[in-house]
Amino acid sequence: MSSTEVEVGPAVDEQRTALVATLSTKLGSALVGSHIRPGDDLWIRVTVDAWADTFRMLRDAHGLKFFNWLSAIDWMPSPFGRDMDAEVDSILQGKVAKAAEPTVTGYAGGDTRFQVLGRLHNLADRWGITIKADIPDDTLTVPSIISVFVGANWHEREVAEMYGIDFAGHPDQRKLYLPTGFEGYPLRKDFPLLARRIKPWPG
Repeated sequence: MSSTEVEVGPAVDEQRTALVATLSTKLGSALVGSHIRPGDDLWIRVTVDAWADTFRMLRDAHGLKFFNWLSAIDWMPSPFGRDMDAEVDSILQGKVAKAAEPTVTGYAGGDTRFQVLGRLHNLADRWGITIKADIPDDTLTVPSIISVFVGANWHEREVAEMYGIDFAGHPDQRKLYLPTGFEGYPLRKDFPLLARRIKPWPG
């Protein structure tokens, strides 16, 4: 059963509240969570099995025909700590991270280290939605959505290259940026940014 979070605002967002209710009916237990920011935006989290079908349903039944972007996030705290002297590190200098602090996984929550996120817009009515899914830790696989939005091709290739997440059904996950023999996934939190250790940011 999904949980819906609604921020306190000046008024109830009837449009987005109604959409969440409709999605809850259509997706059932595949809608894991949602978050409404009244008058502004909406986030939903679905199961990885419902990922591609959710994009198709939003496109066909709700007019969300503009694919904006797709990416991923690694919620694991960096094992290297904050030992670089970037501006943000200077601001946080002296602050000791508590090992027991829970990881905050953004709007609509999250239960795994990696999440994939996508953004769609209804250009006619001028509103959008962010869709999230937890990536299973044992498979790191999510269905491709390029059969729904062909523009997701490049985005999925980038996520596969930078995070090591596989998009099942993608016909060509060749690298975009890195040499063929490159080892590791640069946007994972446990990938050491050695250049910053040699010459601190901004270097």
